[in-house]
Amino acid sequence: MSGEWVRRVLVVEDHALMRSLIADALRGRGFEVEARENAAGALSVLDAFDPDGLVTDIDLGERPNGVDLATIVRSRAPHVAVVFLSNLSRAAALGQGREVVASASFVNKGAIESIDQLVDAVEASLDSRPVKHELPPGDARLAMLALSATQLDTVRHLAAGASNAEIARRRGVSVRAVEKSVERIFAALGLSSSEAVTPRVAAASLYITTFGDPASGLGA
Repeated sequence: MSGEWVRRVLVVEDHALMRSLIADALRGRGFEVEARENAAGALSVLDAFDPDGLVTDIDLGERPNGVDLATIVRSRAPHVAVVFLSNLSRAAALGQGREVVASASFVNKGAIESIDQLVDAVEASLDSRPVKHELPPGDARLAMLALSATQLDTVRHLAAGASNAEIARRRGVSVRAVEKSVERIFAALGLSSSEAVTPRVAAASLYITTFGDPASGLGA
């Protein structure tokens, strides 16, 4: 399995042309992209896609709007970087969701001169997230608690001794999708290969230390 993974971005924009332009530009920079026209569509793929970043227009033409969506995403996956794309000013957007807007990147549609500026904003947003390296045990347990529900369930399967192929079969996804998810989990937990212990064993041990042995609770 490779030590690198493809960064994933979920794009939510109700205008088809703009949605396509953003998605194509991100793919051109090496991102894996899922693009949806509304919040409902985005939430339907959130757990399975397991994004690193969310790019969303604030005004999606219906509710939930982009701020509502970002609030829901952050509640389910606190690690996701958020970039708002809107004609609203940041001050106006703050009135709709102060906490999530204040911690997100903000790109004004009217001020964009090229689509590359938006992709640069996504890159900067992802780069600004805290990066954990070789965390001490206490901090690693906190990082475990900050994983998304899907990521935590993956570690639960690892702790129960399941292979990537077994996890893929239970989830109904490809083995490669599981491999990439596992790689992102190792990075989030600050785990790297060493002669003493593999990241897989370290993650499993961390789960058991934090939550107990899950082996008896997993079915086929």
